[in-house]
Amino acid sequence: MSQAESVDRLIAGELQAHFACATIGRQIVVLEQTASTNDAILQVVTANSNAGLVLFAEHQTAGRGRRGNRWESAAGKGLWFSILLRPGIQVNDSGRLTIWAMESICDIIRTQFALEPAIKLPNDVLLCGRKVAGVLVEMRAQQKAPHVAIVGIGINVNHSVEDFPPELQNRAISLAMALHRPVDRQQLAVAILRNLNRTYREKFVTEVGTLQGQKS
Repeated sequence: MSQAESVDRLIAGELQAHFACATIGRQIVVLEQTASTNDAILQVVTANSNAGLVLFAEHQTAGRGRRGNRWESAAGKGLWFSILLRPGIQVNDSGRLTIWAMESICDIIRTQFALEPAIKLPNDVLLCGRKVAGVLVEMRAQQKAPHVAIVGIGINVNHSVEDFPPELQNRAISLAMALHRPVDRQQLAVAILRNLNRTYREKFVTEVGTLQGQKS
């Protein structure tokens, strides 16, 4: 690991300090490596786990996208994370969460970097016509409780073209490639989680003012 890579680490405690009163981010876990953050977060969830748990991994060895496609997750180069939610929606309505997550990612790319991303349905975010981020929502039906939703997000942040496998080099891009400079991943993670938290509360709040599916 280079000195630059060792400095640019995701630190759970520093991230979590920004979200003491938030829904998303109140508990943050950072793993050095896991197969898939969507799978890993289910391993730490209990029946009493609060909505808003976020699990990051510096490296995924078996990250996956839609229909089981492999998601390339170069170590220390991107943001690979999953969020536990209980949004109070039906399993067949999970597309609402996918759209919400993609729109939130686009908002941050646009406001933080003056870039113009585009959404490519069903679950991709593009820059310059190439994939920069993806969302994978998986829901688990629960008996007598709000269904559990796992929102997996992958964002290519500091990749160079050589960090992508040859078959993806003409189809994938990172923020650093678009900006021609590196991006602070910790700061980006905070900005994205803040926006996800704000927009989740706006879009998934009941009329009585509590988050759908979350204990008051």
